[in-house]
Amino acid sequence: MAKKKRNGEDLIQQALEEEHRIRKAFKDKDWAEIKSSDSWMIFKVMSEFVEGFEKLAKIGPCVTIFGSARVKHGHPYYKTAEEIAYRLVQHGYGVVTGGGPGIMEAGNKGANRAGGKSVGLNIFLPFEQKGNPFIDADKLITFDYFFVRKVMFVKYSQGFIIMPGGFGTMDELTEALTLIQTKKIGRFPIVMVGKKFWGGMVDWLKKVLVEQAMISEDDLELFNLVDTPEEAVRVIDEFYAKYLLSPNF
Repeated sequence: MAKKKRNGEDLIQQALEEEHRIRKAFKDKDWAEIKSSDSWMIFKVMSEFVEGFEKLAKIGPCVTIFGSARVKHGHPYYKTAEEIAYRLVQHGYGVVTGGGPGIMEAGNKGANRAGGKSVGLNIFLPFEQKGNPFIDADKLITFDYFFVRKVMFVKYSQGFIIMPGGFGTMDELTEALTLIQTKKIGRFPIVMVGKKFWGGMVDWLKKVLVEQAMISEDDLELFNLVDTPEEAVRVIDEFYAKYLLSPNF
């Protein structure tokens, strides 16, 4: 009974905090408040970019592994992500993840186990996501701003591995596809792992977006859909082999 009451009080508190945030967003601010707040934010954003550029400038060729933070140790997705990371290191790549638990931890664990570079780009969240223990001590960065963090993923990765995940994973996937589609960045391999998981989404892209001319059929070639660690790593290798490049480029 006490636990149920405590849960109810937590829900009420969360609702009050959410209402406070909404009201605060609509509150009128004077010029001094706006200038002070915006100036602080500009310098904070600049500091995150500077730290990211300094720490990541010399990490060498890396592949980023995205996926759900909610996947538990021992889950097939966890094992697959760990194996992909292990194989990537064996093929000469370092591994970058979002630095948290779940698929991210699996990616860093596989890289660490193989003796390769293991990078974590963590983010401050309300539930206090902490960096997982398999990240190299000098390659953990924790960001306040998602957009700064996403710049780092794109700027310092030679490929994306997209494991099963939720809104955050889909955001990272579609951001990369959009940047390549609009030629804001150069083409790099995007590998979606899990045909059963991603198959419905891919079918929707074909049957709705392509048929209604929201995207072109050629846009479907911007990603690969695979099932196994071997296939995932092979896509990365074959992409760069076309340009006579290898991980020591």
